[in-house]
Amino acid sequence: MADGSLPLATPRQTLSYLRRLFESHGLTTKSKLGQNFLIDLNLLDLLVRTAELDHRDAVLEVGTGTGSLTAQLAQHAGAVVTIEIDPSLQPIARQIVGERSNVRFLYGDALAKKSELNPEMLRVWDEFARTKGCLRKKLVANLPYVIATPLISNLLVACADIERMVVMVQWEIAERLRATPGTKDYNALSILVQSVADVEVIRKVLPTNFYPRPKVDSAIVLIKPNPDKRAKVGDVAKFRVFLRDLYVHRRKNLRQALCGWPRGRKDRADVDAKLAQLGIEGTIRSETLDIDQHLKLCAVFG
Repeated sequence: MADGSLPLATPRQTLSYLRRLFESHGLTTKSKLGQNFLIDLNLLDLLVRTAELDHRDAVLEVGTGTGSLTAQLAQHAGAVVTIEIDPSLQPIARQIVGERSNVRFLYGDALAKKSELNPEMLRVWDEFARTKGCLRKKLVANLPYVIATPLISNLLVACADIERMVVMVQWEIAERLRATPGTKDYNALSILVQSVADVEVIRKVLPTNFYPRPKVDSAIVLIKPNPDKRAKVGDVAKFRVFLRDLYVHRRKNLRQALCGWPRGRKDRADVDAKLAQLGIEGTIRSETLDIDQHLKLCAVFG
């Protein structure tokens, strides 16, 4: 045990177990909160193994749910901070996790707004990591689909000290995270994440592995921030804003997108001159450009 206490027997989260648990507490799942609970025991174990946890790790889990993953994380990590927006799940999670000195429960939204993380969540995570003497920070979570994209991007921008993220996300998001230039899934998210991190899809996950079943496939994704990549980007927050503005009108060609800039139109002759200096054609679309080309555009137009 990471916290030095005796191991606690944690119930294995199966379909029948979850149904009985919810019935006994008089609860139903909430689709508007993206609640889909993982019931494949091997996949829960795979999430934990991919995180490669030990006593040096302070883990953030977003979406405590019933606490099944939380309990497994606590058995391996030095500290676990877990946040849940649905207060009705609190008694279930506390019952399953039990009394563990290396777990902190938070209740609320992980996002203060779409482009900003909950500052209290970050403060508690930092403070608990120091208290427990943890040297590394990791995100390990079965993420609610509705917050997966803003949470991942916000953490990558705001927290340069995260060693890795191991997340369950919608398959469509996984495809975007690893997409290459010129493909249909390549967009601002692909560029931002790959500009500062290495991405690997660990496993595709079918709807039958969840309760209730989602209507789409999912995936376990490993995101490992890369310090060398981040240093090359420089101001990651600025790059994120540039990408957001550039991809407001994705179907426009590059010249049209730059001239019709959301924060103020740009002179076409000036745009053409600068693109010529960069050796980039104005008639192509942004999604055909690689990360280095996007960084050059940001340096000139951002």
